[in-house]
Amino acid sequence: MEWPALIELAPQVFPRDVIERAKELSREIGSVGAYSHSQGVPFIRQSVAKFIEERDGFPSDPSHIFLTAGASAGVSLLINALITSPKSGILIPIPQYPLYTASLAQHQGLPIPYYLDESKGWSTSVSSIEAALEEAHKEGIAPKGLVIINPGNPTGAVLDEETQEKLVHLYEVYQDNLHRRDSLPFTSFKKVVSKLQSHVPLVSFHSISKGVSGECGRRGGYFECTNFSDDVVALLYKMVSVTLCPPLTGQIGVNCMVRPPKLGEESYELWKKETDTIHASLASRTQTMAERLNSLPGVSCVDSPGALYLFPQISISKKAREAAQAVGQHPDEIGFGQKEGEWHYRLTCLCPV
Repeated sequence: MEWPALIELAPQVFPRDVIERAKELSREIGSVGAYSHSQGVPFIRQSVAKFIEERDGFPSDPSHIFLTAGASAGVSLLINALITSPKSGILIPIPQYPLYTASLAQHQGLPIPYYLDESKGWSTSVSSIEAALEEAHKEGIAPKGLVIINPGNPTGAVLDEETQEKLVHLYEVYQDNLHRRDSLPFTSFKKVVSKLQSHVPLVSFHSISKGVSGECGRRGGYFECTNFSDDVVALLYKMVSVTLCPPLTGQIGVNCMVRPPKLGEESYELWKKETDTIHASLASRTQTMAERLNSLPGVSCVDSPGALYLFPQISISKKAREAAQAVGQHPDEIGFGQKEGEWHYRLTCLCPV
């Protein structure tokens, strides 16, 4: 796409299906150096809608899909849209990915923390969310939305469908880094909402940054609005129009993610081999790291079935805590959040084992 003439100059370098895909995208996009539709290339949004329909078994409307510069840009946009006053808040899980607290601070909103249960594999419970809502009401904070990160970041926890059904009335979703697909299958909130015929407004995020793709520097992602009126979608379109369009190379990355090679195509065998190898490698690395961390004195670590990182807990002695406080420091300085009196850090498991 950066140099279309290469297709003709070196046809033997690329498989036939890759060349045909590049030609197809070139016809639909034109130049990657030009602006696209502010919501994203229509052809690529149609590909995303088809991917969602095949994954979940329910319809998806391309006009309610927004391509973004990574999922982060979409999250920031939605938080901006939801925060209407300094007393507006968003429920966020603790531990959380710091994007949410940072975006809330940027848009003058407030975090409403609810705590995940480490003793149950960092599970999400309705009671924890209800307790957070009650506390928010006491403080005069108006809840505007609920963030659910599935699979969890930084925990790697994967929600089962029963838990999702319990949570379906309050949420915003960021999804899919899953690598243990057989033992812990991923279920999207879009599927759960549609299955329950719920009218709850849902925004689902996905990106090429994590998981098998791992193309974080290309800045490609999307979000889908479910149970949103056309008027609200039109307002979101006005907001994204301010930034003109997401990067074209990131949009192409999304197309590659949602339209992988199919059985019978020339690239399929290599794609399948690479995908299975990455999934197996990530699963092996996180399991090995969790086992080794749990063998260390003063360290405990919950397994991470859905992500390339772990969130181990470490013991910090009273003497060390007092020494830190004496110089005006906290015992640890991380942005993920945790319960009072606990100390964790996020560990990325990408080194070969």
